[in-house]
Formats: sequence, C-alpha cells, structure tokens
Amino acid sequence: MSIGFIKAGPEIFDECAAVIRSAFITVADDFGLTKENAPTNPAFIETDALFKMHERNISMFAVMEDGTVIGFFAVEKAKEDTYYMEKLAVLPSFRHKGCGRAIMDYVFDLVRDEGGKKVSIGIINENTVLKNWYIGYGFAETEIKVFSHLPFTVCLMEKYV
Repeated sequence: MSIGFIKAGPEIFDECAAVIRSAFITVADDFGLTKENAPTNPAFIETDALFKMHERNISMFAVMEDGTVIGFFAVEKAKEDTYYMEKLAVLPSFRHKGCGRAIMDYVFDLVRDEGGKKVSIGIINENTVLKNWYIGYGFAETEIKVFSHLPFTVCLMEKYV
C-alpha cells in the first residue's frame, strides 16, 4: 500500500468529515457512544467543525491512496514546545496495514521540523487496544481525567519527538 499526505483544505472537508465519522463510529459503537451522550466525539463530526478548525489555523491533513481520502489527522501547536494531535482517523478497511505508524512518523517529523519537543494526545482510557498501540509507539500516560459530560474517562498521553 502506498499512501501520501496532503494538507486538507475546504475543497475536501466534506470527504474528510465522512472519513472521520466512518473511522470513529466503530469506536462509538464499541463504547456505546451516541450523539446524545458524547456529542463532541468525532464519530458525529460535521463539516462545519473542520471549517472552524481551519479558521483557528489548525493544520489538517488527509491521508490519500490512489486519489482517495482514506484517513485524516490534525496537528495544533498548544504551547511553545507541545503539539496536540487529534482526530487521527483511518477507514476500517485500511487499518492494520501500517497507516497509523506512517501517520505518526509524519506527525513527529512535522513537529520536529517546527521546533516542537513533544506530541500530546487524548484517548478513551477504556480503549485498551488503542492505548496499547500508542504505548507501543512510545507514548506514555500522563493523566487520567474524568469529565462529567462524557460517558468515559480520558487518558492523556505524550511522547517526546
């Protein structure tokens, strides 16, 4: 499989939002998330959210294979040396083929090139499969947070570049 990355712009936001929803709905289904109990979960994202991210100058990227969007991720400078990575999405039919690792390698090169020192993420703490994948990539758990408006706990993780 040969994938590439392009900066996601307004012309593909509809397609990117559809990919994010398709990728995250599997997790939403596994953990009983709905629009009612987790309205901000990416499984329920609409195109306007990407436009809002664009307005905030958050860097968004589409993962491409043969001219088709198969994944998505966003990178945002949080502090002088820390970058947030969010909405990492890979369509289910493209999982377990190295896309996630390729995305992470790209993100770390990007952050390093911009002078960043670490990448921070937040995931569903109960998603042990995903958590273990990030630990295998070198992320460390930094905090577990409980938010009264969410039906799960959030695991914050980070990795130095």
